[in-house]
Amino acid sequence: MPSSRKNYRDWLLIVVFTCLATGLYFVPTGFEKDSGEDAVRCTAEVTAVDDDRIRHLGLVLTGEQSVTLRILDGPFEGRKFDAHNQLLGQMDRDKRFKPGDVAYVVITVGADGEVLFVNPQAHYRLGLELLLLGLFAGLLLLFGGLTGFKALLSFAFTGMVLWKVLVPLLLKGVDPVWLALGVVALLSAAIIFLVAGINRTGMTAFLGAFLGVVSSCALAAYFTGEFHVHGAVMPFAETLLYAGYGHLNLTRIYMAGVFLASSGAVMDLAMDVAASMGEVVAKNPGISRTEAVWSGIRVGRAVVGTMTTTLLLAYSGGYVTLLMAFMAQGIPLTSTFNFIYVAAEVLKTLVGSFGLVAVAPFTAVVGGVFLVGRKVRPDALHH
Repeated sequence: MPSSRKNYRDWLLIVVFTCLATGLYFVPTGFEKDSGEDAVRCTAEVTAVDDDRIRHLGLVLTGEQSVTLRILDGPFEGRKFDAHNQLLGQMDRDKRFKPGDVAYVVITVGADGEVLFVNPQAHYRLGLELLLLGLFAGLLLLFGGLTGFKALLSFAFTGMVLWKVLVPLLLKGVDPVWLALGVVALLSAAIIFLVAGINRTGMTAFLGAFLGVVSSCALAAYFTGEFHVHGAVMPFAETLLYAGYGHLNLTRIYMAGVFLASSGAVMDLAMDVAASMGEVVAKNPGISRTEAVWSGIRVGRAVVGTMTTTLLLAYSGGYVTLLMAFMAQGIPLTSTFNFIYVAAEVLKTLVGSFGLVAVAPFTAVVGGVFLVGRKVRPDALHH
């Protein structure tokens, strides 16, 4: 009976979060553009290009590339159009087509149905992205079984919450720090309880993870001001301001991003400590709270040593070219760490790591309260 009750809870959570993720997918963000003209989005094969008007300035390309496109789907399937691909000399944004490429195209259509403008926006990558997602999902299901399916469901739910809740509310001017804390609390509960189940182990992991995130939030709010770091260091921040969102507080968005980025690793460590403590208590029901807390702390010590390095590597991968540029110019290390871009990444790394270290004792103490001195079924402690 207890096992069937646990299975009932698991499937109930799966159904609930499947419905929530599906429902969020269809929720409008409120930022869908409604132009007076219809836009047809489709794919097209590049059949020919003309590079005569492209100017080479070293590695930088500027000018205009003429492109001939054959539409592959949609209402204009089979038709050919001539289009222009503007190169602005920005290597991170410009694209250059060659015959045989598949482009993602936006066709602007007038009120009477005539084609006004054909814009090859980018190389078409959605098919490969879906293939990669399918491979990831297949491996997760093959390896994890039902637990893998729940992990995949939590992955999808997290993506929907970030895109349909977090980003639209940030654009509408909701306070980023409080909003991000609420989103992290929601996602922590969803991910931990979906994977671990609704039990004392799951509650221990949830509270430990959230306390770790709150500590990172407090440090981010304090040290962002002390470091004199502002939100304009984030990619596309100025573009956002010039697009009509000058009312946004980019600095608080940066603060929110600091602890949001480390929250996944924090949840992982909290779950490790909580599950280990649950196993210890199940095998030794007479253990004291103090002994259980120290058991959790010892588990946390073993995990946190590699986890903080993992966080450092994850963050450093995003700004390795920045460090290369400074080193290539012979800029001293003391000067490098005083630049705002480097300081912003140092702040993000150290504050995130602080929360990661703090979550182990937080979870151990919470586990001592929730797990010790109560009769806990061993089957409710596995995740």
